[in-house]
Amino acid sequence: MSEFDYFRTTRNRTDGEDATGAPPAPPTPPPPLPRQPGPYPGQYPASGADVPPGHGGWAGGGPPSPGPGFPNPGFPAPGLPESPFFDGTPPGGGDGGGGDGSSHPRRRRAVALTVAAVVVACAAGWLGWGALHRSGGSGSASAASASPRASAAAAGAASPSARAGASPSGPAGAAGGAASAKKPLAGRTVVIDPGHNPTNYEHPAQINALVNDGTGRKPCDTTGTETDAGYPEADFTLDVARRVRTLLQAEGAKVVFTQDGHTPWGPCVNQRAAIGNNAHADAAISIHADGGPASGHGFHVIMPADVVGNGADTSAIVGPSHALGLDVRAAFRASTGESYATYLAGGTGMDTRSDLGGLNLSRVPKIFIECANMRNASDAAKVTSAGWRQSAARGIAEGITRFLTAKS
Repeated sequence: MSEFDYFRTTRNRTDGEDATGAPPAPPTPPPPLPRQPGPYPGQYPASGADVPPGHGGWAGGGPPSPGPGFPNPGFPAPGLPESPFFDGTPPGGGDGGGGDGSSHPRRRRAVALTVAAVVVACAAGWLGWGALHRSGGSGSASAASASPRASAAAAGAASPSARAGASPSGPAGAAGGAASAKKPLAGRTVVIDPGHNPTNYEHPAQINALVNDGTGRKPCDTTGTETDAGYPEADFTLDVARRVRTLLQAEGAKVVFTQDGHTPWGPCVNQRAAIGNNAHADAAISIHADGGPASGHGFHVIMPADVVGNGADTSAIVGPSHALGLDVRAAFRASTGESYATYLAGGTGMDTRSDLGGLNLSRVPKIFIECANMRNASDAAKVTSAGWRQSAARGIAEGITRFLTAKS
C-alpha cells in the first residue's frame, strides 16, 4: 500500500515507499617413506577422501588429483617392486660396480649394446616411415603403428581447426559453451524495494519524521497494512521480494534491495529512490499489498506521473516505467490468476500517481505493485499462502525479464 494511503483512510491503509660372474644381489633397498596421513600443500593426497572440500584434489591448491590411491611422489605404484636404480644408488656399492670391481665392465657393454640396438631400430623405423610418407604409399598405417607419437604429432599439426572442433571439452570449447549459455539478464541491475519494514511500528518517531517526496514533505515511512488475522504487509512484501530476487539472480541479474529486514526501520521513501538511482538500475520495483475496501479485490500497478520540481524529474522515466508496468501487469496476472483491482483505476489494473516519493524521486524506470487487497478475505487467503506468494514472485520476475530483454 502506498504512503498516500496514510492520509486517505485508517492505519491499515498506511503505506511507505522501500575454487661371481653375475652381479651381486643388490642390497635391500630402504623401506619407502610412509605416506603422509593427510594432504599438505604441494602433495598429492592419499585419496580423494583426504581432500578438504574446495581444494579440487590438490592440498593447498594446484593441479587436480590424479585419482584415489595415486601414489605420493617418490613411491612406486601399487603392486610394482621398487627398482634398485630409483633410490639414487646403483646396486653393488656407491661406485656402481659389483663390490670387487670384476663385473661392472660386462654390464656396461651389455647396456651399451642394448642402447645401440634400440637406436638402430628406431632409426630404421623412422626412415621407413619417412619413405612411405614421401611416396604417399599405402604403408601409412604400418608407419603410424611403428611411430605413433610422430604420426599423432603430424596429424595434429596438419589440422588445428579439426583439433579445436574435436575437443569441445577443452578450454576453447568450454568458453564457447559458456558464451552460448549466457543468461538473459547478465549485466542487468534490478532494484527491489520491499515495502515498509517489519519493525517500523517500533520506531514511530523515526518513521514519522518528514522528508521531501518531490512534491512536498511527508512522513519518512509507514507501517503498512495487514490482513484481518494480523498478517503484516511488511512480512508479505519481504517474502515476495526475496523470492523475486532468487528468480532474477538465476537469470543473471544483479539484484539490489533497499532493505532486507536487517535494519530497525525504514529506509525513508527518498532514500529508497536514491538506492535505485545510485545503483543505476535498469529497472526498479516497489512491492506492496493494498489495504483497500473489504469488498474490493485484485491487484494493480502504479506508474509515475510526469513530475518536475522540488528535486523530482520523472520526465525521462515516465515512458519506460509505463512499459515496465504493462509487462509486469501481464506477467503477474498470467502467473497468479489474480484479477485487476475492482475498486480503483476503472478495473484496468493500472494507476498513475504523483504523490509517491519513491516514484517522484526516481531517475530509473520504476513502478509499484499492489499485489492484492489484504483487507479482502479472498485476497487475504492468497497472500498468506506460500504457494501463491511464489506465483506472485514469478509473475513479477517474468514481467521484469520481459521488459529488460525487450530493451536489449
